[in-house]
Amino acid sequence: MTAAIDEAARPQALLLLGPTASGKSALSLAIAKKHPVEIISIDSALVYRGMDVGSAKPTREELALAPHHLIDIREIGEPYSAAEFVEDCMRLVPEIRARGRIPLIVGGTMLYAKALREGIDEMPTTPPEVRAAVAEEAARLGWPAMHARLAKVDPATAARLAPNDRQRIGRALEVWRMTGRPLSSFHRGEPRPAFPMTTAALVPGDRKRLHALIEARFDAMLAGGFLDEVRTLTARPDFDPESPAMRAVGYRQAVEHLRGERTYDDFRLAGIAATRQLAKRQLTWLRSMEGVTKLDPFLPGALEAVERLALAAAP
Repeated sequence: MTAAIDEAARPQALLLLGPTASGKSALSLAIAKKHPVEIISIDSALVYRGMDVGSAKPTREELALAPHHLIDIREIGEPYSAAEFVEDCMRLVPEIRARGRIPLIVGGTMLYAKALREGIDEMPTTPPEVRAAVAEEAARLGWPAMHARLAKVDPATAARLAPNDRQRIGRALEVWRMTGRPLSSFHRGEPRPAFPMTTAALVPGDRKRLHALIEARFDAMLAGGFLDEVRTLTARPDFDPESPAMRAVGYRQAVEHLRGERTYDDFRLAGIAATRQLAKRQLTWLRSMEGVTKLDPFLPGALEAVERLALAAAP
């Protein structure tokens, strides 16, 4: 009986998190060169087809090192939620283990990680008429006023949203109108992970070095054709500047530049600043997470430590 319980509690996957440019992909690919692994992307930008350069999507050579999942599974006009991510992981992890491989869940979308580690209740689907009513009201009153309205019915959700976060404010108000319940009430009180997993977090101790890497990577994206990629996206019939896809760092700033609203230099600086802010938010999430092995990717031994954790999740 004890052996069965222990086996049920064994980690089924390694969740490897970290801020942008901290080396998550490089570590996972280094492990893939030595061990049979499959990589599940936990990145809300990599799910979109056509968003390759600006999302730092793995190259063809990198994809060949190990099977990758949850990349290029949506068009830019299609939504993809944390609940869908959890559902996909619950399907993929047993399949990968059945093939005798180690599931590595790698990325930096912390909302997805929270849902995977703690569970999330099924959210109601928004009927078109409710979405249209909220959008019409926002057009009349403005999103800061909608944020104030949300604060009256769901203060917990409003407190974590910026007053101009139209997509999330709209969604929270839609849920309130459909159910009479605040969005925050759908989150579980007790953590209920999708499956047993080990979590490792890359937490760089040298913030200046991380910032330098972020700037270098953004410049490499520019040299790699990022603006041409965004031009192609804006010409598509399903392009919507307010879509979840366009919330990915750098893309909104690039669209503003292509519309003539920013100079090239201003766009570059704004894109780098937005990426640094993303990294700051990611680190805040990681420092607040419990039951996480925190590693400094800039110090010796990080690869070996992640490798040991991965092997502990082997089938």
